[in-house]
Amino acid sequence: MTTFKLLMFLSLQMFFTTMSSIQAANSKLFREYIGAENNGVTFEEVPVDSKVEFHFILSFAIDYTQSNHPTPTNGNFNVFWDTQNLTPAHVSAIKARHRNAKVALSLGGDTVSNKYAYFSPTSINSWVRNAIDSIVQITKKYHLDGIDIDYEHFQTDPNTFAECIGRLLFYLKQNKIVSFTSIAPYENDAVQPYYLALWRKYGHLIDYVNFQFYAYDKGTTINQFLKHFEIQSSNYKGGKILVSFGTDGSGGLSPEHGFFEACARLQRQGKLHGIFIWSADDSKKAHFRYEKQSQTFLASIK
Repeated sequence: MTTFKLLMFLSLQMFFTTMSSIQAANSKLFREYIGAENNGVTFEEVPVDSKVEFHFILSFAIDYTQSNHPTPTNGNFNVFWDTQNLTPAHVSAIKARHRNAKVALSLGGDTVSNKYAYFSPTSINSWVRNAIDSIVQITKKYHLDGIDIDYEHFQTDPNTFAECIGRLLFYLKQNKIVSFTSIAPYENDAVQPYYLALWRKYGHLIDYVNFQFYAYDKGTTINQFLKHFEIQSSNYKGGKILVSFGTDGSGGLSPEHGFFEACARLQRQGKLHGIFIWSADDSKKAHFRYEKQSQTFLASIK
């Protein structure tokens, strides 16, 4: 083989290897938070496209008491989502109806009884012990597949948060209690350091980063959105960063202003790992218009 032909062969090999890696990086994963606002939304109402991988994320399990004046419990989690319309039987039914659907639960959230829900452990060991016991019970009762971490307020230091959550994730994965995990950070100096500390120590246990791009300012442009994506991809290096928008009137890049064009650009670059929406509760009034559009977009990826 001549030197020229050898170089051409190697160039073509590199090209096809690159194309293969780009195609492999693009995901058909769609995720949606559900149940936080107790407005009667059900799994059955939300459209599920058979051509995507669909994750419902029940919102939220919180380590607070279920009283008129909730207080922290040091890792003893209780269910705070809509338990009338999102029961264990409903979970089993939606998974039986849609073989591509899985159901996870999210821990923490923004508020409990209209007050901030704080991550407030007494100690690492006691919190982890209590969290394991209570989360295992909930996951088994509800037939759940995964866990998401969405704490947004903290009464401890980043290292304690990282150790508590990291050890919990390790146990749940090691013992096959859950098959996938995710975190839901957003750009805020009071939030990011906690998730970055967790990522540095236990990032190998985290399958998806549900980055809250809707926490950026309203009126975010496509170029600004893509810049935000690159920054967070660098922060959570090697992670599967999912893009997102809210149907609750929050900020970020909306579908009306180019969200799916931004997704198409990321898809062409092999950087689209999936889409998630906050939340089904808010989307109900518009008959899940953007859930349909998001899944149609993902399903079209070759």
